Amino acid sequence: MKNKKKSIVSVLTLSAALLISGCSNTNTKTNSNADGVKEEKNALEDKIVVYSPHGKDILSKFEKQFEEKYNIDVEWLDMGSQEILDRVRSEKNNPQADVWWGAPSTNFNQAKNDGLLAAYQPTYSDSLDEGFRDPDWYWTGTSQTPEVIMYNSKKLSKDEVPKDWDELLDPKWKDEIIIRYPLASGTMRTIFSSMIYRTYKDTNDPKAGYDWLTKLDQNTKEYSANPEMMYNKVAKGEGSLSVWAMPDVVMLKENKNYPFEFVIPESGTPVLTEGIAIVEGAKHPKAAEAFYEFVNTPEAAKILAEEFYRIPTRSDVTDLPDWITNTEIKAMDIDWNVFQEKGDEWMKYWDENIKSGNKEIKE
Repeated sequence: MKNKKKSIVSVLTLSAALLISGCSNTNTKTNSNADGVKEEKNALEDKIVVYSPHGKDILSKFEKQFEEKYNIDVEWLDMGSQEILDRVRSEKNNPQADVWWGAPSTNFNQAKNDGLLAAYQPTYSDSLDEGFRDPDWYWTGTSQTPEVIMYNSKKLSKDEVPKDWDELLDPKWKDEIIIRYPLASGTMRTIFSSMIYRTYKDTNDPKAGYDWLTKLDQNTKEYSANPEMMYNKVAKGEGSLSVWAMPDVVMLKENKNYPFEFVIPESGTPVLTEGIAIVEGAKHPKAAEAFYEFVNTPEAAKILAEEFYRIPTRSDVTDLPDWITNTEIKAMDIDWNVFQEKGDEWMKYWDENIKSGNKEIKE
C-alpha cells in the first residue's frame, strides 16, 4: 500500500455476485441447513418483478438465465436508483416490486428507515465483510463502484485531462462538461454530495460545497436525462468530460468501442457499495429470495465482472480481470450516515438554487 492506495480488491472490499448454483429447472427451491442437509422450501411463485438501474444488457441476460433455471417469469423495470427509491416509497401500501437490485447503500439505508425493505440473510453471508451489508440484513452489497473523471480520448490527451476534482472548475472547461442529471441518479448524487462533504466534515457548513457546485454548473453544458444520452454526447464530442462510475467507463470502451478513458482523482474518490434488497410486502417473496441468491453466486459475480465490469464484494470470487486487480484507488474517507441524513437537503438546494434550468435536458 502506497500513500493510502491499494488494489481495488483490497480497498473496495468489493461486492459480488450471482447465480444459485446447482438449481434444477423446477418450481421449488432447496437450501442447505447448518448440517449441510438440503431442505425443500415452499413452492416458488410463477413470477417476479425486479426494479434495477443496471440496464437492459445485464437485466436481459439474468432474466433469461433465471427463467431457464426456474421457469419463473421475470419482469424488470430499468430506471435510476433514486427513481426506484421514490417509486418504492409511493408503492408502500401496494408494493409492485419484489426485488430491488442495484443502488448505493445510502439509498437502501433510507429505504430501510422508511420500512420499505424486508430482512433476508443470504446463504453466502459469510463471504461478505460486515461493512458491506446492513447489520440487520435489510440489504447486502453486490459490487463496489469508484467514481472517476471520464473523458473523450479523441478530443483530449491524457496530459490535458483534469487530474483532480478541483481542476474541473477551470474556466477552460466551460461547455465541455456533460453530466447525468443528478436528482435521478444515485451515482451523481453521491459525487455531488462528496464535493460538499469534503469541507462539511470539518465545518458542518455546506456553503463551500455549494460554491464548488456553482462553479461546476458554470462549466457544465448539459444535464442529460439518462446515462445513454450522456454517453452518446460525450462520445460524439459534444462535450469532452464527465464524471461517472469507473466500471461503466471501462465497459463502454471495451464493449462498445466508445472513445472513453478515465482519471482517478488524485485527492481521493467516493467508492459506492451497490446492493440488493427484497421489498417489504413483496407479492412473490420466495421467488424474490431465489433471484437474490441467483444473482449473487461466485459464478454470477464472475459474469458481472468479466462481461459487465462490476467489481464484486464477495471475498470468495477468484481470477478476476486485471483491470480490477491492478487498478489502484484512493478511497475518500466518508461518513455515509451524513450522506443519508443530509443528501436530500443538499440535492434540493442544488436543484433550487444552483442548477441552471436551461441546461437540464429531458427525454
